[in-house]
Amino acid sequence: MPRWIIPLIIFSVVVFILEYYAFQAIKTVTKSKIIRWIWLVLGISVYAYFLIVIFTTPRSAGQTKQFQLAAGMMLTALVPKILLLLILFGEDVVRWTQKLISWIGNEPTKPIVGRRKFISQLALAVAAIPFASFLYGIIQGRYNYKVLKYQLSFKDLPEAFDGFTITQISDIHSGSFTNQEKIQYGVNMINEQNSDMILFTGDIVNNKANEMDNWIAMFSELNAPYGKYSVLGNHDYGDYTSWPSQEAKKANFQAVKEIYPKMGFELLCNENRYIEKEGEKIALIGVENWGKGGFQKKGDLKKASEGIQEKDFKVLMSHDPSHWDVQVKNDDFHYHLTLCGHTHGLQMGIEIPGWIKWSPSKYVYKQWAGLYEEFGRYVNVNRGFGYHAFPGRVGIWPEITVIELKKA
Repeated sequence: MPRWIIPLIIFSVVVFILEYYAFQAIKTVTKSKIIRWIWLVLGISVYAYFLIVIFTTPRSAGQTKQFQLAAGMMLTALVPKILLLLILFGEDVVRWTQKLISWIGNEPTKPIVGRRKFISQLALAVAAIPFASFLYGIIQGRYNYKVLKYQLSFKDLPEAFDGFTITQISDIHSGSFTNQEKIQYGVNMINEQNSDMILFTGDIVNNKANEMDNWIAMFSELNAPYGKYSVLGNHDYGDYTSWPSQEAKKANFQAVKEIYPKMGFELLCNENRYIEKEGEKIALIGVENWGKGGFQKKGDLKKASEGIQEKDFKVLMSHDPSHWDVQVKNDDFHYHLTLCGHTHGLQMGIEIPGWIKWSPSKYVYKQWAGLYEEFGRYVNVNRGFGYHAFPGRVGIWPEITVIELKKA
């Protein structure tokens, strides 16, 4: 038996239950057969397209625009129906419980006229919220760039760097881009920050170096008087696609690394540089990707810090925030500020400043979006400039971070 049979059966059962309840809601609130048929045809079309993409695309499906479109359509269709199911099934449980109690007590039940219709209308209204949110996230949310600004004070920051600004971007994922005008808008927004230095914290492509070919000139427009530096992310190694040979994979990896000088960025692979200003300096350190679990662990913090003094003020670039949590924050060498990306905040969640900050990403990463501090050491997890797998963003917007260093 092919190993995909059981997952397909489970998927089919889940879809049938969701569609059954969703159709019951539509049937309850409208007598129009045309609307009912349109509902069914649209639902079946989404599932059919998703399955066709799954079974006809290679192992790198998660990185193709076709898969992203199919995944976006599927999530937009399924999440609202899950809410419908929860509400209508809950109403069924209440109704069945009432009937059971009535049967035990030998008393006839008295159905509430219009209750099912009201519950169906309520369920559809509730389901419309995520449906509209996902549509917005796909059409506009993925380009809803936000500039987040932080001011961090350090007692041991050199005087010359008081007021020094760093713009951080991360997770470009150029293989997902489709709209040149919108991406240019985001690049212009980065330049408008007029920061002293620009740092990019990995994942410039989904898999292949040629995904960046049409975007190199645009990102070359980025300017910063004290330089532009970058590190590698997990996607930059080409691990999530099939290659005809190891030589082809190595050639692609080399081509990925060669993208950076073409854009005017200096790539730091377990290396460091001193940034000098008015006779004083701070250390900039860049490690290759290091992530807990099954991710690459090529990052070598000790090697990257060779030649750096313990007393130096240090800014570390490391793509995956689990590196900071597992190794960096407790290191005696004292890395003052670490800049990460990787999580994207899962590209969906709820963020209302001063009130709520939630995403399923928080159940995987302790530091999943924004600024965190422990032991007087900071890590910023950038939510990412681009998008991946799901072709949109819902509540977790693409981010440009600006950090101002201040002398305490």
